[in-house]
Amino acid sequence: MSRIVADWLRAARARADAAPLAPRVPLSLAAAAAAASAHRIGSIEPALAERMGAARLPIGAHAAGFCIAAPAAKSLVAIARWLHAEKIAAHWRDELLAIVDDEGRTVGAIERGVVRVLGIATEAVHLVGVDARGATWVQKRAMSKSTDPGLWDTTMGGQVAAGERVGTTLMRETMEEAGIEVAALSDLVHAPPILIRRPVREGYMVERIEIFRGIVPDGVVPANRDGEVERFERLEDRALVGRLATGEFTLEATLILGAELERRGVVAVEGGDDSD
Repeated sequence: MSRIVADWLRAARARADAAPLAPRVPLSLAAAAAAASAHRIGSIEPALAERMGAARLPIGAHAAGFCIAAPAAKSLVAIARWLHAEKIAAHWRDELLAIVDDEGRTVGAIERGVVRVLGIATEAVHLVGVDARGATWVQKRAMSKSTDPGLWDTTMGGQVAAGERVGTTLMRETMEEAGIEVAALSDLVHAPPILIRRPVREGYMVERIEIFRGIVPDGVVPANRDGEVERFERLEDRALVGRLATGEFTLEATLILGAELERRGVVAVEGGDDSD
């Protein structure tokens, strides 16, 4: 198949680098030491921050934005529970994600369901699994998923939990979602990451996606174990490009798979031969 000009990939990249729909200001977390400066951890809509303060939550005006008061662990739990009770955040996941400040230091952890409301940066891991001939294994997300139900996705995608290393997440999520041992993959490569900054229903998404690609052995068929995947399919390049172009995949998967197809010379974002 000759290289195809991928307008859909150009559009996806524009969607993944977009400003908030409503004004947001910096959100900080008070340092444990009184003399230390606060850690910037995200962003928040001013009206929401003021509403939280009026509800006697541990947050107040600080510099050009707002700051969550110490002690961090207690304050973060109180804020997360209030956001959930007020139905401002996504449904409660009972999963903690790390809070990393703008200098790369881990300064706390918070319930996964509230990170977008608070503009907190997250980290995810995705696997692009291909067979020996280059066809790509993709999954259809279960209709019970709170985000992008029924859309198609990479072979595996999952959040890095608080206190977890990327490699550990890769192994855990690949087994849970696809029933595959990472050690069984051949030619495993850590590809360049993707950064997404865009408005979402709950607030603002800032996420770094670590991407791995590897060859799934012949005879191994992905099989979901956690109920989050409806089914898997193995797609040749032509079918994969067609589905990506018609918007059947999540934005994250479109970016990841589009970059993989671009790397392999199947698609191009600028110029090139658009025949197939």
